[in-house]
Amino acid sequence: MTFNDRWKDLPDYILSITKEIWEDRGIATLHQYYAPDIVVRSPASVVVGNQNVIGATMATLAEFPDRTLLGEDVIWSGDDLRTGMLSSHRLLSTATHLGDGIYGRATGKTLIYRIMADCHVRGIAIDDEWLIRDQGAIVRQLGWEPSAYAADLIEREGGKDAAIRPLTPDTDRPGPYQRRGNDNIWGTRLAETLTRIMSADMRVIPDVYDRAAQLEYPGGVTGHSHGDADRFWMSLRAAFPDAEFTIEHVIGRDDPMMPPRAAVRWSLWGKHSGWGAFGTPTGAQVYVMGITHVEFGPFGPDGWSIRREWTVFDETAVWKQIHLGGTS
Repeated sequence: MTFNDRWKDLPDYILSITKEIWEDRGIATLHQYYAPDIVVRSPASVVVGNQNVIGATMATLAEFPDRTLLGEDVIWSGDDLRTGMLSSHRLLSTATHLGDGIYGRATGKTLIYRIMADCHVRGIAIDDEWLIRDQGAIVRQLGWEPSAYAADLIEREGGKDAAIRPLTPDTDRPGPYQRRGNDNIWGTRLAETLTRIMSADMRVIPDVYDRAAQLEYPGGVTGHSHGDADRFWMSLRAAFPDAEFTIEHVIGRDDPMMPPRAAVRWSLWGKHSGWGAFGTPTGAQVYVMGITHVEFGPFGPDGWSIRREWTVFDETAVWKQIHLGGTS
């Protein structure tokens, strides 16, 4: 089977195999669609090898057997599957907590949350992945606060010495994808906006965001306009004021019947040294992997603005690092 025999383009491939694996129970197709030595990085851990991915998929479906994954968008770069293409896709997931598992005893509660993932595809197989679930939204809907969930998880994993270490530059594993995206202007504009925000130039928000911007943030939080954007980004940066901010990957797209879009994967790496989104400063060394998608519109001083934004990072992984490494 070749790519063009079955899928019309990369978005069709990504959304089709996601449904096939999760909803149609085609878990065995991961032997086709995931490379044997794939590296899957989530904020919670680094998983290497297809067999481990299959095990994690089955564990999730045992806990959430009716899980759906609704594809909202695929923003991609590259044009040759022989050398590889990068998909940054965004999913809205629904699920009912019907089985015991990593989130504790079954509660019967129904969840809705987002996932974003960057996947490198060669041929018909994914061989490198960066995956972020909105764990803050998941655990809150199950009755936990993210800090308490992370502390409980550490204990269930055997305590601080035995607990699984979250993703950091020290625990990361190299994979085959080494490129940085494309040079489309919309990706550049988003990367520049995030860089200005993380450089404490918060004036960029009223300059660049539409006054009616719709904002989707970690924890399942929906916001609107400049004030909500300012509060979210300010509280994150304030918690890690000296952390190194890095733009890891940038994609911009102009596609028929779609507004201009961009996807940026970014990171923060440094001390939890400030008062902000994560409470009392602890001095813990923390790594935050985030993905931001935006759609652009025409209203702004330079003829464009951010009309919609989706940003996700894993609050529970941040809290786990704080609990494992805090000094106060």
